[in-house]
Amino acid sequence: MSDVLTRMRIDIVSDAICPWCWIGRANLLAALEELGWAAEIHWHPYQLNPDMPRQGVARAEYRTRKFGSLERSRELDAQVTQAGQAAGVEFRLESQARTPNTVLAHRLAKLADEQGCQDAMIERMFRGYFQEGQDIGAPEVLAALAREIGLDGEDFLASDRFEAEVLAEDAGWRQMGINGVPSFALAGHVLFSGAMPPAQMAAAFRQGHAILQEKGLL
Repeated sequence: MSDVLTRMRIDIVSDAICPWCWIGRANLLAALEELGWAAEIHWHPYQLNPDMPRQGVARAEYRTRKFGSLERSRELDAQVTQAGQAAGVEFRLESQARTPNTVLAHRLAKLADEQGCQDAMIERMFRGYFQEGQDIGAPEVLAALAREIGLDGEDFLASDRFEAEVLAEDAGWRQMGINGVPSFALAGHVLFSGAMPPAQMAAAFRQGHAILQEKGLL
């Protein structure tokens, strides 16, 4: 393995309530294992629902409004659950009562990045929301999840630190044309969007690495 690859940086544009982002994380870890890369992973904020009220909304109400009916929502939940099984993650979507606003979750992810535990915080939020039905828009819930990974976020969440940065970064991705997550970047260059299977993801990273190297961008 070359020194270049061992220091490779991968950035992921994601939302904490995006099920495909949790699947994408699992597939990324499998792809990195296939590639033999030891990558540094950083997560960046994107809001699937930028107009979501800060207190969130009842999930049944939100899903009915978005997809037209609860029946259609359940069909999509089943598809996500099946895709999760293939990736090795278990969804328990029936436990979810609310769809939250994710600004607080994104702010906490930035704090975790500063403290060197961002990927662990992201995984804990995914598991809390998708398996345990926790309201990750609530500061007390996020503070408890943060404590589990050794991060003290209670005072931070009571402040507005990183809020402006989260909102600006979210808007910036949209201006760049990103309208779906997860989106993956290698060494600062966006390569693809979507939670593709590990083998396809590994191939995309190989190709992206070769192109970036050829252009002198690595």
